[in-house]
Amino acid sequence: MSHRILNTSKPTLPPAPPPQLIHHPPQQPTAPKLGRRAAAVAVAIAASPALLGAVSPSARAQEAAAAAASAPCIDELPITAKAFLDVSIGGEPAGRITVGLFGDAAPAGAARFLSLATGVGYRRKEFVKVVPGYVQHAGVVSYPVIPAVTDRLAAEMEAARARCVGGGAMNAAGAVSIVVRDPSLPPPKPKLVARGGRLKIEEEQVGVVPNGTEFVIATRDSPELDASALVVGRVVAGMDVVGRIAAVATVKDNTGSAYFKVAKLIGDKRAVVAERGFNRPYTKILVTNCGVLEQ
Repeated sequence: MSHRILNTSKPTLPPAPPPQLIHHPPQQPTAPKLGRRAAAVAVAIAASPALLGAVSPSARAQEAAAAAASAPCIDELPITAKAFLDVSIGGEPAGRITVGLFGDAAPAGAARFLSLATGVGYRRKEFVKVVPGYVQHAGVVSYPVIPAVTDRLAAEMEAARARCVGGGAMNAAGAVSIVVRDPSLPPPKPKLVARGGRLKIEEEQVGVVPNGTEFVIATRDSPELDASALVVGRVVAGMDVVGRIAAVATVKDNTGSAYFKVAKLIGDKRAVVAERGFNRPYTKILVTNCGVLEQ
């Protein structure tokens, strides 16, 4: 009886089913198709690093060239001259700001700033705006707007923006820039006027167009200034003084008010006047003395 039981167990061949299970999947018709697709994908994935490795040197070279071209946005630009601004806050001396000027990168802008830093240009003139990101000096209001000057400053600003593509903000922390455009000004609106017995439509600009004397000092990276201010230099000493200016209390900015937005939209002159009062410091911040430092 026991021998029969042993004999009957042999025909069952327990090891046989595993080979059938192992060989069965390859016999299915869909398995080779899936395998080929998977193999194709695997080949593509395996080949992609080699392809990337093949093009990576040129890509890296291009990136290096782009980085080299955009790196001198502000930090690596050569300084050709230095000017100083002695500042007082509330009648008390606050210290000196020394500005290194980029005479090679912005010749017209640097020359403009130097001419205003000598004589009585910026002397006894105020900082009129303190906002998060920068402080703004009023410049010389009595100077007229000379299109030839402002157009050249604007051309230098556009050239600097094109040169600094991908290199971060031109108006980085410590940048000193001349205001070329006022982004807060509304676009000119048409106005019907009588000229020589005829009615004509002329464009009226609400607000004051910058005359190329106002300047700003960035207290942090402020890319919003890149489209309106030409970087002419950077602060090489006295950022602590700039920080004291930025800490002065100012008039509340109410540009978020619905009434102000409607007034600005319809070109109400009162809105433009009110906007110029926003962020104005309560304490007088004055440039008591200024000039050029010898290199």
